Amino acid sequence: MEERLSASGGELLAEIRSGVATVTLNRPQALNALTLGMLEALTQWFDAWERDDRVASIVLRGAGEKAFCAGGDIRALHDTFKAGQDVFRFFEVEYTLNERIYKFPKPITAHIDGIVMGGGMGLAQGCRPRIVGERTRMAMPETSIGLFPDVGGSYFLARLAGKLGLYLGLVGPTLKAADAIYAGLADEYAGAAPPGEPELAKVRQAIDRHFAQDSVEAIVASLEDERDPACAEWAKKSLERLARSSPTMLKVTFEQIRRGARLDLAGCFRMERSLIRGAFEQGDFIEGIRALIIEKDNAPKWKPPSLAEVAPSSVERFFNMRMT
Repeated sequence: MEERLSASGGELLAEIRSGVATVTLNRPQALNALTLGMLEALTQWFDAWERDDRVASIVLRGAGEKAFCAGGDIRALHDTFKAGQDVFRFFEVEYTLNERIYKFPKPITAHIDGIVMGGGMGLAQGCRPRIVGERTRMAMPETSIGLFPDVGGSYFLARLAGKLGLYLGLVGPTLKAADAIYAGLADEYAGAAPPGEPELAKVRQAIDRHFAQDSVEAIVASLEDERDPACAEWAKKSLERLARSSPTMLKVTFEQIRRGARLDLAGCFRMERSLIRGAFEQGDFIEGIRALIIEKDNAPKWKPPSLAEVAPSSVERFFNMRMT
């Protein structure tokens, strides 16, 4: 027996057939970016399917050919915050759902052949298997918009081999399928042609060396001192990305991933609830959205504008807030 479901004005679709509930994020024109309505509806479906004997497993996918999910609808979050409304409801629902996926008693598969960033990573990383393809473009580029790698990044980035998680969280490079599997952020490849060799493997030793430094400033200095011609271009691009990112959020992310390695899953999400409130209070997140998404001048005015001006006390403040 087949059942079709729709929620959040058609932004979320589901089909239950032969014991499998297949969920489609259905905003292809917005790269399947998540709205609060989608997150609330998905939570309700998970509640029902956990108790429904007709559903043995769940599959998550994105509509269209471009994206699984490009993240949360940050333009909507910007507008909600500017209107003085409760922006934190979105994150509370999202983080609770992300955490639940890791613990869900039935198998959940994520088909992430396409763009998968931010909130899409939050949905996918608790799933097994995580299936990538030739169109996969995976990233956690939050520092470039004045945020930190949330949606459980404290947990899944901190548990990658060597210093891969710190590199991916701070620099935010885009990974294709082979690199996603190499990094441990995907499990299987589905495609007509093999995924090729991972680019990360070529610079892995350099990543582990540079990102083992004890501060963001030391990482930058180490990258600037790269002497291996095979890694020179990679180091240059990494420095360029770091230079464009919020200095405050780079330091917050550095501390976040280090702390996340010592916390369990629930502890990581508790920490992120504190960090997200700090991000809105500090202001770089809203400024990043303005500069890169709304006005698109690509010239965010970070406060403060340099790493040297970010006081340790301002970073610590992020970890002592509560999302209430």
